[in-house]
Amino acid sequence: MTLIAHELRLLLRSRMAVLTLLLVTLLSIAAVAAGMAEIARQRDVIARIQPKQAQDTASIAAWVDKTKDAGNAAYYSFHATWDTPAPLAFAALGLRDVAPYILRVRALGLEAQLYDGEAFNPELALPGRFDFAFVLVYLTPLFVIALFHDMVSGEREAGRLRMLDAIAGSGRHLWARRVALRGGLLFVALGTPLTIGAILSHVPGILLLAVLGMTAFYLAFWIGVTLLIGRLRWSSVANAATLAGLWLVLTLVLPTLAHVAINQAVPVGQGVELTLAQREAVNRAWDIPRDATMRAFYAGHPEWQDSPPLTDAFHYKWYFAFHQVGDESVAQQVDAYRRGIETRDAAARTIGWLLPSVGVQAVLTRLAKTDMQAQLAYQDRIRAFHKRLRDFYYGYLFTDKPFGKADFDKAPRFDG
Repeated sequence: MTLIAHELRLLLRSRMAVLTLLLVTLLSIAAVAAGMAEIARQRDVIARIQPKQAQDTASIAAWVDKTKDAGNAAYYSFHATWDTPAPLAFAALGLRDVAPYILRVRALGLEAQLYDGEAFNPELALPGRFDFAFVLVYLTPLFVIALFHDMVSGEREAGRLRMLDAIAGSGRHLWARRVALRGGLLFVALGTPLTIGAILSHVPGILLLAVLGMTAFYLAFWIGVTLLIGRLRWSSVANAATLAGLWLVLTLVLPTLAHVAINQAVPVGQGVELTLAQREAVNRAWDIPRDATMRAFYAGHPEWQDSPPLTDAFHYKWYFAFHQVGDESVAQQVDAYRRGIETRDAAARTIGWLLPSVGVQAVLTRLAKTDMQAQLAYQDRIRAFHKRLRDFYYGYLFTDKPFGKADFDKAPRFDG
């Protein structure tokens, strides 16, 4: 402990080392605070959408109660869905920064509603928002370089290296103490704010330990890289320049090239293309005989085929039927789009075994439930809820059952 204390005193005499550790601590605190503030904002938005939803439903119910028309209720009623953030989401916001976490849906065609607001390519959102994952993956290697690039070469340039190697009890033990001390201080600077944020966010202990373990692994990787470069007996400036180049290649250049290669190897259209295809199918229904639409609908949903036949008057069951037929007409495209996204995501995770920066970020977003798998799971919950909505309203539309104010309370509720 005396030797460690002595090394600590020596380290604290270095203004660069003190500033580096202080900056790491401040950035870690800022990242955790920013992540927690963003998640708190999202939780507040989710909490406020439900009372607003109740107000909208009440106003629509008062109007629909006069006509008892289930079609009006189904057409004008929006139903809120939301993706509640996981406790660890503050540490790695992932796709929550770019993908919708609230979506209000109607019983109409779902595909157009799912992708109508898409205006980004999530696979290309590489660095992401400023959060703990950003600090760990992109900035921490720079701090490791600052603390370790001249650990040996600096002593050589100062003329002390031979003396240190000659002192009894030094040698490997000396360098091991210095590596452990500097690495440990970096870990504490990163891990302490994270731990406090995790406790305040009620993160399960096992998840916190996993993130801390990932932090230690990533630090160890970059410390190992700096030590390997240090063994080449170059000058401190040459070490720093080489390590900065490696940081640029390993954290930015190669991950970007890998994502571009994945996008080229696994071509996937945009979700808005599904929206356009579904809308074309829906719009086509206005130009063909209504009986053709109803036959296509009943073929897939025979449970409603005993519904009274259509008359010349407009009926909402025809309108909702061709919206569902429109969804079903693009089902194969939807499956292909989903498979393409999943294939890209799996390929990106595979790259993580080769590029630690990609792998660490992938693991953090998976633990935080903010990755592509979490976003697809949210879409699956929306689809399941939308099916319940359709089945509920169809029970009124296809039997001409009156829909009154009290029936709004019977509608399915999204349970998150």
